[in-house]
Amino acid sequence: LFYIGAIIVIGFLVPYTDPNLLKSDISDISVSPFTLVFDRAGVAAAAAVMNAVILTSVLSAGNSGLYASTRMLYALAWQGSAPKFFRSTNSHGVPIPALIATTAVGAMCFISSLIGDGQAYIWLVNASGLAGFITWMGVAWSHWKFRKAIYAQGFEVSDLPYRAKFYPAGPIIALVMCAVVILGQGYEAMFGDHDFTALISSYIGLPLFLLLWGIHKWKTGSVGVRPEEANLTRPRQ
Repeated sequence: LFYIGAIIVIGFLVPYTDPNLLKSDISDISVSPFTLVFDRAGVAAAAAVMNAVILTSVLSAGNSGLYASTRMLYALAWQGSAPKFFRSTNSHGVPIPALIATTAVGAMCFISSLIGDGQAYIWLVNASGLAGFITWMGVAWSHWKFRKAIYAQGFEVSDLPYRAKFYPAGPIIALVMCAVVILGQGYEAMFGDHDFTALISSYIGLPLFLLLWGIHKWKTGSVGVRPEEANLTRPRQ
């Protein structure tokens, strides 16, 4: 709703011939299509308003990311997949060691943008961005396999407390769309400026994912689970 709706509104209000849209300085918020909309609406100091909106969004995204990463590290410690000292919390239940470690990683990534011309930071952003789409592909695939196990073992979908609509089209469409986005990461480098370095950085997340996946399978000896054999009745820990 936000992304598509915003683009539709901008398309109605800002003509494609607007000379400001052709300016290439992406660091200038005054030429942003969103700023142009506010300016045409008569909002005073439109650029300042957009800066405030962007700052609020960045702080919100950073806060949610920090929270999720901290709790994930905390949960991994309880599962035995991370050092035990990440289990400890303060009197308010906040996992301080996990919070400090997560913040340190974020700080180091940010500092990398100050080294050289910021290429290391670009590689990190590309790797993490691609990881998000790989994760969503995993979610869609897990849902697909879960439903197949439900049917294979004779369970009724109506017994589930929540039933995702549009199955099986939903997970299939999600898989295809995420795959298209992943393949399109290096479109400009491949067919535009033919920048080999940019092409590699666009897809750096894929070999990293496959490497970690391979190490996990090698260390744990995990194998695929057939729908007929999936454990759907394991009690919650």
